[in-house]
Amino acid sequence: MPRVLIADDEVSMRTLVARAIAMDGHETVTAEDGAEALEILSREPGAFDLLLTDIQMPVMDGIALALAAARDFPELTILLMTGFADQRERASGLNAIVYDVVTKPFSVADIRTAVAAALAARKAG
Repeated sequence: MPRVLIADDEVSMRTLVARAIAMDGHETVTAEDGAEALEILSREPGAFDLLLTDIQMPVMDGIALALAAARDFPELTILLMTGFADQRERASGLNAIVYDVVTKPFSVADIRTAVAAALAARKAG
C-alpha cells in the first residue's frame, strides 16, 4: 500500500485530498505546512512513496519543501498543487525533481488520477 504525505495549509483541502487518495487504498499522512512535512519525512526516512504538496503555504512553501525533499530523499516522487498561475510558473523550473503540478480547483477524480500517474511513474522509474 503506497504511503502519501500531503502538505497543505488549508484544512479542507488536506481532508479532501486525503479522503480521495484513501479511496484508492493509499495510506495518508498530513502536514499543515512544508516545515512540518519535512520533519515527518526526516523522522520516517524512506517511509513515503509520494509527497503531494501545495506550493503556497506559510513557514516553508511547497517549492522549498520540494527542493529539500529531493535533496534528502531522492527516491521520493513529488507532486505539486496550486491554484495560482504565478506559482505554477515558479514550479516550472523544477521539472527535474517534480513529477507534475496539479491545478486547483480539481475534482476528486482529477487528484486520484494525478496521484495514480505519479505512483505509476515511480514504479516504472
